[in-house]
Amino acid sequence: MTTEDSSPVPDYLQKLRLDGRNYVVLGAGLGMGRQTCHALSQAGAAHVLCVDIDEHRAREVAEEIPGGLSWHGDVTKRSEVVRLAADASQQLGRINGFVDIIGMAQWKSILEIDDEIWDWEFDICLRHAYLCSQELGKLMVASGGGTMVFISSISGLSAAPMHAAYGAAKAALMAWVQSLAVELGPHQIRANAIAPGTILTPRLDAIFTDEQRTANNEVVPIGRVGQPPDIASAALYLTSDLSAFVNGRTLVVDGGVDAKFPYNTL
Repeated sequence: MTTEDSSPVPDYLQKLRLDGRNYVVLGAGLGMGRQTCHALSQAGAAHVLCVDIDEHRAREVAEEIPGGLSWHGDVTKRSEVVRLAADASQQLGRINGFVDIIGMAQWKSILEIDDEIWDWEFDICLRHAYLCSQELGKLMVASGGGTMVFISSISGLSAAPMHAAYGAAKAALMAWVQSLAVELGPHQIRANAIAPGTILTPRLDAIFTDEQRTANNEVVPIGRVGQPPDIASAALYLTSDLSAFVNGRTLVVDGGVDAKFPYNTL
C-alpha cells in the first residue's frame, strides 16, 4: 500500500520574510538588541522602532537600518510604556510585534541580596515585560495579532551561584510568556522566549579577562560562547511565519550547555 502526498509545498524562505511589517525592539542600543534590529530589517521589515533608555544609542541604531525609528525612555515605568505605545502607534500604524531584549544582572549570593537589588532585578527583567505586554498587546489585539519575543536566560532553567535574583526573575518571565500564549493566542498573538547561555555582548566583552573567555568557551560543547547574532537569528525565527505554530515556548540558545552532563570527562 502506498500513500500519496499531493499537499502543496510552501516557500519556506518566504516564510522568513517580514516584508511590509512593523516591529518594536526593546533594548535596541547594544549587542543582541542592535543585531535584532538589523535582522528584522534585513528580513524586509518596513519599520523597526529602536527603543532604548539611552537616546543616543537608540538613534544611532535606527540610523543604521532602512526604515529605522528611535524612541528613548524608561520602560519599567507605566507612564513611559503608555507613552511608548502611543508613540509607536502614531509612528508605525499597525504594530506586528515586538522583541524584548532588556535584562541586566547584579551577581550577589542569596545571603547578600537586599531588597533594593531584588526589586531592581525584577523591574529590569520582569516588570517592564509585563507593562509592555499589556500596552503594546492592546494595540496588537486591536489590529489582529502579531508576535512577542522575550529574552530569558538559562539561569531561569538551572541554578548557578550568584544568580538567584536574576534566575528567579527570568524563570518568572518564562511563566509569564506561557500565560501570554494561552490568553492572547485566540487573538492570533504568539508569545515565545529565548534562553541564551553566555553571550559575548559588548558589555561582557569589556570586562572579560582572557582566562574568563577561555573558561567559558571550554564549558560549551561546541567550543565557543554565543555572539549577539546567534540571538538575533533566533529572534527572527520566532518573529517570522516560519515559527507560525510555535507558541508559549522557550528556545534555549546556549551551544548545548543546558543539555550537558556536568563533567567534561568521565
